[in-house]
Amino acid sequence: MTPSPPGPALFEYDKERVIEAFRGGEFDAVEVVSEVVERDLFSFLRSQRLLTELAESYPTPRVKEEVPVWLYLASDVAMRLHGRHSFNSFPLVVRSGGLLSLLGPDKAQRRIDPTSGDLHLECEGFNHKNHFHRETPCDADFVRKMARDTKPEALLSWFGTALPKALKKRHAFDREGIFVGDGSYLFVPDNPAYENSTKMWFDEHNHPVDPDETPRDMRVLRRCYKMVTLLHINRAQDYYFYVGVRVVPGKTSEAALLYEMVDEFVRAVGRGVMKLLILDRGFIAGEAIGRCKQKHRIDVLIPLKKSMDLFVDVMGLGRSPDAEWQDLPAPATPPVAPPADRPEAVTRREAKRQRTLAERRPPAPPPPRVSLLDVPKLTTWQSCPVPLNVVLNREIEADGKEEFWALVITRDYGRPESVVDLYKLRTSCEERHRQLKCFQYLAAFTSRAFSLVVNHVVFTLLTYTLLQWHLWRRERASLNRQTQPRVRETLLPAAEQVVIYHQHYFAFLDVYEYQELLLRLSETARVKILAKTEQLRAAMYQVPPPRRPP
Repeated sequence: MTPSPPGPALFEYDKERVIEAFRGGEFDAVEVVSEVVERDLFSFLRSQRLLTELAESYPTPRVKEEVPVWLYLASDVAMRLHGRHSFNSFPLVVRSGGLLSLLGPDKAQRRIDPTSGDLHLECEGFNHKNHFHRETPCDADFVRKMARDTKPEALLSWFGTALPKALKKRHAFDREGIFVGDGSYLFVPDNPAYENSTKMWFDEHNHPVDPDETPRDMRVLRRCYKMVTLLHINRAQDYYFYVGVRVVPGKTSEAALLYEMVDEFVRAVGRGVMKLLILDRGFIAGEAIGRCKQKHRIDVLIPLKKSMDLFVDVMGLGRSPDAEWQDLPAPATPPVAPPADRPEAVTRREAKRQRTLAERRPPAPPPPRVSLLDVPKLTTWQSCPVPLNVVLNREIEADGKEEFWALVITRDYGRPESVVDLYKLRTSCEERHRQLKCFQYLAAFTSRAFSLVVNHVVFTLLTYTLLQWHLWRRERASLNRQTQPRVRETLLPAAEQVVIYHQHYFAFLDVYEYQELLLRLSETARVKILAKTEQLRAAMYQVPPPRRPP
């Protein structure tokens, strides 16, 4: 593979250097930007040099690299950030300006038709083979073919190794090392042309069922893929980093895939990063749990199936008269304090309304009484080579009905309720899948080729993770719990900014900061800037020739 020649394609943020040059009358271009979310993200990734690092290990299918791989990665991320998954929409994404901020004025310029006022883009490209005007730094068909030709297995492996390495290098992993593994189904139209898809029976809640044991009116046959993910979170749920994914036919067993990703993650970043793995019942595998504990020093927290012998043994201990159950207090509903700036009259009116609603509302049934039984150091699970600590949960409803479920963990703990609190983090993974499917169109595939299906999933998760990391580093972690459209609505109303380019550097300034900078210039610098501005303004209204001759 021939590396791309070095050039001023990737600009760096250096406000002091750019302002100092501007005060001397030196600058290359000035523009007003408004796509704050996208530009901020790419500015952050540029400062971290993350795209170039990920590009170094990307499994490119090209022998000769005419377009830099980092530009392909940025282009795919920009599309997912805008919720655009069809490669035909790539030119529209480029016009938003966020992607162009990576290139600078020497690679991309805006032109305005003086007659119609229409905006045109003029991009130089990279391979020096363009004989006509182009409006994108690379062709949309190049992005599509690059995605189509990348082998799915290599792309999934790259995502599970390159991204964790980059995040660890930048200290993105929490010291407690909590990870969640989960599986989800991605439904597609009933078209056999979807490569590697399978048809399965599901109930009304999209849970797979056995057709021989489920009535016909309670099941439906659907075509699907299965997605297995590895997610990193912390107790406060400040972020959700996807660090591993597999996309397979729907009928494929998910347990082997999950533990394969765990092995891959440990090979990439070493032991000690992942310390606790929280799983669902579908990932029960005694040998794999023992390997995680003994080989990788990873503790596993997972619920037991009621059909397992270990669950039957624990139930026998729980029904013993000598069992020491620990009753948990009923969860208290914290009072909701009114906003501090609310007028007193409005507060009184709202309190009266709440009392009226409480009188009309039927009384809610009392919450179930919850008890826990601690059963440590069990070795009756023959396929698991390590001792297991079990927390048996008992819930007693108001009518006396009892419900039991058990959690098993390979770690020693002080309080059994702490194990229950840890397992509650797993439900956040389900909420991530719902948001990705509903608001980022995770399963809205625009192609039936399996390589493009995998590309769709991988880059959607990659974009989601990079945006989560960016907001967390900016101390805007509260936005990470919201959907991506809501994040854009929250951040987009920010004031427009002025960006100044000089050589290979750029700087963001607000409008008043830029105006103050202009007014404080010396006469010599003002004359030089005026001449440069007149030159740029004249070039802006030079309409580019058509893309193809008539």
